[in-house]
Amino acid sequence: MRLRPPNNPVHPRATTWWRLQDAGFYLVVLVVAAGALFWVSTAWLVGVVAVIVVVGAVDIVVTPPIRYRKHRWEVTDQAVYVRTGFFVEDWRVAPLSRVQTVDTKRGPLQQWLGLSTVTITTASTAGELKIKGLERGFAAELVEQLTAATEATPGDAT
Repeated sequence: MRLRPPNNPVHPRATTWWRLQDAGFYLVVLVVAAGALFWVSTAWLVGVVAVIVVVGAVDIVVTPPIRYRKHRWEVTDQAVYVRTGFFVEDWRVAPLSRVQTVDTKRGPLQQWLGLSTVTITTASTAGELKIKGLERGFAAELVEQLTAATEATPGDAT
């Protein structure tokens, strides 16, 4: 089994999810910076707020489409392949014989957008594999498919 690029993209609404997450982060940072600006009104702090606004806007607009092109996953008869990351790519392959559990998670934004994260726990010290940004119904089908495949695959997942 060799590491190879997975074929399947996440759902296109994942870009909206990532944008909303980033916007929430920058909003918190801006509130803290604006609070500091309220108490200590200095020119350099105004510059910091301006930099936060510019960096946040660029991050919210530019990063999600790049992440969408980078995030890939695939399930074969032998393994689960996942590639994530933006600046640092993380390529993972988990043989089905090593899969221990398959779970689904949906935070509030994911529920609103109809998305899910599928988490595949393996008997590996590298940790779990996460496929983030799948359509909710498809994620449920994938969990069922992986559960059936791991039950049918010989091995003790250790």
